[in-house]
Amino acid sequence: MSSSSVAARLAQLGITLPPVAVPAAAYVPFVQTGSLVFLSGHIAKKDGKPWVGQLGLTMTTEEGQAAARAIAIDLMGTLQAAAGGDLDRVARIVKVMSLVNSTPTYTEQHLVTNGCSELLGQVFGPQAGAHARSAFGVAQIPLGACVEIELIAELKA
Repeated sequence: MSSSSVAARLAQLGITLPPVAVPAAAYVPFVQTGSLVFLSGHIAKKDGKPWVGQLGLTMTTEEGQAAARAIAIDLMGTLQAAAGGDLDRVARIVKVMSLVNSTPTYTEQHLVTNGCSELLGQVFGPQAGAHARSAFGVAQIPLGACVEIELIAELKA
């Protein structure tokens, strides 16, 4: 990829990355060890507030996908900070873990998580954007958010 490819793809998609959010508890937004950077879980936000809802009760799968896509944008903002302001330093998105606030009978957590995974693939391309993934249904997420996602990425030196 050229040095402007990630920024160009974001611009093409009409995406402006937010600054790193200030943690609301006793943790840091990311930790780097070696070439790997671990991003703390990011909850879905809508209009700057927690995107509250439960899949299978108050939200559809499509709404959950939109929430997961919004998280991907926030995650990329944090990843950009971790990469010293240059997302072209991302060698690979290694792993995404998604927690979906859902009813006991809801079984489309993987489809919700696609909202994040597909955007990462669009932005970083088929090689660097392809990643391992887990998607879980959980009884509740902090602040009543509908989705929380964490990410591991590998950075180039």
